[in-house]
Amino acid sequence: MNSEILTDKVETLRREAFRIGFDGFGVARAETAQAGERFQQWLGLDYDGEMAYMGRWIDKRRDMNMVLPGIQSVICLRSNYFTAEKDLTFLERKQTGDVSLYALNEDYHHILTDRLKELENIVQRELPDCHSKIYVDTGPILEKPLAQNAGLGWIGKHTNLLTEGEGSWYFLSEILLDVALPSSKPAANRCGTCRECIDICPTRAIVAPYVLDSRRCISYLTIELKGAIPIEFRKAIGNRVYGCDDCQIVCPWNSYAKAATESGYYSKGETWDLVDLIRLNEEQFRERFRRSPIKRLKRRGFLRNVAVALGNCGDSKVAPYLIDVLADAEALIRAHAVWALGELLGHAALDEVDKQLADESDALVLEEIQRLKTQYSQAR
Repeated sequence: MNSEILTDKVETLRREAFRIGFDGFGVARAETAQAGERFQQWLGLDYDGEMAYMGRWIDKRRDMNMVLPGIQSVICLRSNYFTAEKDLTFLERKQTGDVSLYALNEDYHHILTDRLKELENIVQRELPDCHSKIYVDTGPILEKPLAQNAGLGWIGKHTNLLTEGEGSWYFLSEILLDVALPSSKPAANRCGTCRECIDICPTRAIVAPYVLDSRRCISYLTIELKGAIPIEFRKAIGNRVYGCDDCQIVCPWNSYAKAATESGYYSKGETWDLVDLIRLNEEQFRERFRRSPIKRLKRRGFLRNVAVALGNCGDSKVAPYLIDVLADAEALIRAHAVWALGELLGHAALDEVDKQLADESDALVLEEIQRLKTQYSQAR
């Protein structure tokens, strides 16, 4: 096809993408060698923490021909999930858990995969015999550099993609093609001298502009980390039980954010009372979060986070609920309940822990108990 026909095809695909429900559309060349080199340097600093999957298939991230042979172009798509005005006053509601805005209702993977498949069918109609693959942050591709090259936005100092006049409350997804489509104009970086995101980070995870140490990031600690949350970050987590939006909340560009149109992203009105959450059994957890991104945490990971948040709430009246949790079958939950009781009751927590966990044998829980004893035994 000549360039004029291809330009018309791209415009058709753009219109169809917006009709289907995407909020941004652009085309990038399938070139990620330089971005792949930067990504490998980041991995070399161990900033990926326990996210071993990020280091897999590094060759594919640098050479997209290994993902789709003969790849020429990537259609990059943006999907708005801004469903509620949010500021930092959530920190004052200490007995209410805070959940990242994107996780308040349905798992975006389900919604976007259906949309991508519909658009992919249109691509096949408009570009017969082309080969394609769809992705929703699940494959070995560097989606943010591609999206920047496709003109959807620029990578901000917090490492999220930002769009002028739109902000950053959106998901990215892609369709890979072995057809050379006309490319969009790359987006210019408009962060300027602003460092709001860097300064607000509770754990100083943004170690330099555009560099995130995931091991310190609350989103990593409450979602990706599967084991115990390091002691040094538990106080900073506050009442966040799934993710952290702080760097997006303070970003000036998000003052332009518009409400999402997808009803599946909006909260169904559930309360996030920490006492209610800590009492969820396995069946209740599965039922409540069966279509939510939170389900991937499993109950053990989620209640680990809730226990930490209760330990940070400052109200000793919630201690009985944590004492009940000391009988939970999951050692990870018991261990964090021990820490939380220490925060709420001080040395008085030792009596409860000694009584409830006299026969404890799990190494993780025993480590927490020993830490508590070391901290408070002299004050007993």
